[in-house]
Amino acid sequence: MDKVLSFHRGTLPLLVSMPHAGLGLTPTVRHGLVPAARSLPDTDWHIPRLYEFVAGMGASVVAAEYSRFVIDLNRPDDDAPLYAGATTGLFPATLFDGQPLFEDGRAPGAEERAGYLDTIWRPYHRTLRDELERLRDAFGYALLWDAHSIRAHIPHLFDGTLPDFNLGTFNGASCDPALAERLESVCAQAPGYRHVLNGRFKGGHITRHYGDPVQHVHAVQLELAQRTYMEEVEPFAYREDLAQPTQAVLQRLLEAMLAWGRERYGR
Repeated sequence: MDKVLSFHRGTLPLLVSMPHAGLGLTPTVRHGLVPAARSLPDTDWHIPRLYEFVAGMGASVVAAEYSRFVIDLNRPDDDAPLYAGATTGLFPATLFDGQPLFEDGRAPGAEERAGYLDTIWRPYHRTLRDELERLRDAFGYALLWDAHSIRAHIPHLFDGTLPDFNLGTFNGASCDPALAERLESVCAQAPGYRHVLNGRFKGGHITRHYGDPVQHVHAVQLELAQRTYMEEVEPFAYREDLAQPTQAVLQRLLEAMLAWGRERYGR
């Protein structure tokens, strides 16, 4: 495989993960997609651009290069389901709206998918694990922010319309409750935005697997409604007028996370 991820090592005890930002496709996946999937509609569009300020803050950043249509980096390697009801798996078979992802008989085979697991999924998770261990060794703790976005209205996946900021801590298991309260407070003070903690999105595999407050690793997922920074229909254009105020809230959230860590651990 060619480059499967990008990684920037920072100087703070914070790692920002972007597992669904990739646009790369393998030849088999590219040629097998149904027409409705070829524009990659279920991508976490423009997340690296939206979070471009984090490297300047001093955070570490890891971002996927391959699309979730190849393999979903936020699912466990045994493909155990994370949510009740409609969802997508390690190797997605449907679009978010429930349509088939591949033309009949043109999905990748088991051997090829095993290769995706070894050459795309495992390197991403090895990078996550190694960097979190490095941060914890260096600072005594590590903070993980798993950055996602999604269309605000997808009837096949959830009822109604999502709030703007959907924080997930696996019902309190992936981070200290005081950190979650701090982040909720930041959202509550952001005029014009709605938020929820552990609503439809409670955190995927990355949040659930790596968040371990007892071992001083605190993980939070943010599922951001895409309407807060872009057009949710093709060609999925980035909207600077929307993105700038949203970025300001994101920066306040990450600054609050870092401040909480300094207060809790003294460094």
